[in-house]
Formats: sequence, structure tokens, C-alpha cells
Amino acid sequence: MMKSNLDLVNDCDNFPYYDEDPKIYNKLVSSYYRFSISGAPKVVGYMLPWVVEKMPWDDHWTVDHNLRLLYPTPQNGKDSPAKEETMVINDLLQTARKQGTFKVLEKWRDELYTIHGSNMLITMERSGSPLFGIVTYGVHMTTYVHTKEGMKIWVPRRAKGKTYGGMMDNTVAGGLATGEQPFECMVREAAEEASFSEDLVRSNAKPCGTISYFSYRDERAGGETGLLQPEVQYVYDMEVGPDVVPKPCDDEVEDFRLWTLTEVQDALSAGQFKPNCALLLLDFFIRHGILTPQNEKHYVEIVSRLHRKLPFPTATTM
Repeated sequence: MMKSNLDLVNDCDNFPYYDEDPKIYNKLVSSYYRFSISGAPKVVGYMLPWVVEKMPWDDHWTVDHNLRLLYPTPQNGKDSPAKEETMVINDLLQTARKQGTFKVLEKWRDELYTIHGSNMLITMERSGSPLFGIVTYGVHMTTYVHTKEGMKIWVPRRAKGKTYGGMMDNTVAGGLATGEQPFECMVREAAEEASFSEDLVRSNAKPCGTISYFSYRDERAGGETGLLQPEVQYVYDMEVGPDVVPKPCDDEVEDFRLWTLTEVQDALSAGQFKPNCALLLLDFFIRHGILTPQNEKHYVEIVSRLHRKLPFPTATTM
């Protein structure tokens, strides 16, 4: 069955909305445990009850089952509060990893993600972020060429051994680690994934805003299914000439194909793209006047859904 553009949005932004059914939404959210950190006036993530039950908590944590609230409570006081809480969080994840508690931690990255919302810099191992349901950030770039046949887009196929293996992706994409600026992350990822030179990217890549969505992870993401993943992606476009050809540099992608807009749209309809990458392409089509109110009856809903207001604090400065 072919997917509509709205189907593609629903596949990725699949966490319920309050206004669809307030009673069901409130019942669902009230079943989650709220994750908090020092210096954050709001909750920074949701944890599923079964995750809380399996997590090997120690005496450096407060887990209130009545209030369904949990937060790190460092006890030695030797370092700054931010360092102490970061250590408590990542020590817990290391323990869970060593005990084999969660499959998602088998993909340990040794890469830290910032937990936004605090006035302190508190971080978490990337692979543990879906267990705590915090907002994560990434960068995505669509590279395109104007040819005699019209616009074409460079599309990579993900390596079969990776998450979402064999699916189509955006030209360049990657997670935003602590301490890295979005554009610098894009420059690095473009070199690692597509062999694009630093000069090429710095001269031609254009920032085009963000998209945001809230997903339940499925089996293609690796690890446990049903984990919560609210995300923000920084969006970039880069127009290049016909002489620029991306080439795989690491093990993330198998190859690159230069596809017409029709080929990209057909692959989207066939569900061949990684779900969040489909949203990035819809955003690209909207900004370039390819997807319009005249050819998409759900245009207003799609535009709105590509910029979901998340229930947690988001980045204010990077």
C-alpha cells in the first residue's frame, strides 16, 4: 500500500496529541515517570514504567513511585553539581550496560548528549537517551543539483548492518553531541559520510530552520521497542554542481544515488526512507515549492506537524 504524505508524518510523529483525546492523553502521560535534573524548572523527559522497574537504581537516585518522579541525588559533593549529576546518570547507565539490562545500551556510543532545560551542563550517554525520553538533537542536509532534466537529489542507502538498515536516508545526517555547534556538526558529518570537503560545505550549505517530532521507537531503531524519542533536527540545504559526487567515507551508507524528484517521491510513497528522513524531505519540498496547497490537501496539517511543540524544554543556546 502506497503511503500518503500525511502517512509519512504519522509514521514518525506518532506520539499522541492532547487535543485528539485529552482523557486518553492524560491517562497515558500520567502513567509515565517524570525525569528531572537540578536547575531545570520543568521535567526533561518521560520514562516508561517497565524501564523504571528494570533499571538498577542505586542510592544516588530518588525514585518516588507515588509521585512518579525521579532525579539524581549525588552524595559525595566533591565536584560541581553538574559534574556530580552527570556522573550519577552515566554510572547508572554503565551498570545497566554491564548487567545487560537493556538491549539499546548494546549500541554504546561513548558520545554525550546534553540534557536541555537546566541552567547547568548535565549530559547523558547517547544510547541511554531513549530510556529517559529526553529531547535529542541532530543535523540533516539535503544536497541537490539542477540539471537539464530538473532538480535531482543525492540520496544514500543506509548500510544493512546499521539501524534502519537498507533504507534510504538524507544526503548527510548525524547526532549533535555535547559542545558541538550544529553547523560544525554538519561540516564533520558531511566529511565522514559523503566525503564532502570542508570548503565545499562551508561555502554552500545553508541553514533552513528545524523540524521537531515525537516518536515511539520501533524494532528498526534497534533495542527495545516503544521507547520515547522526542527529537529536533537542524535542517540544511546544499546546492552543488554536476561535478560534485558524494562518496561513502565511513560505514554508515552503502552508496549514493542521484534521483529525480519523481524517484524520491515514489520511494517516499513506497516507505523506503527512514521515517525521520521522510519528514526532512517533506520539509524540503515545502520550502522549495514542490509540495503546495494546490497539490496536497493536508498541507496545513503537515506543515504544522513538522514543527511539533515538545512537552520538554528545548535548546536555547548551543
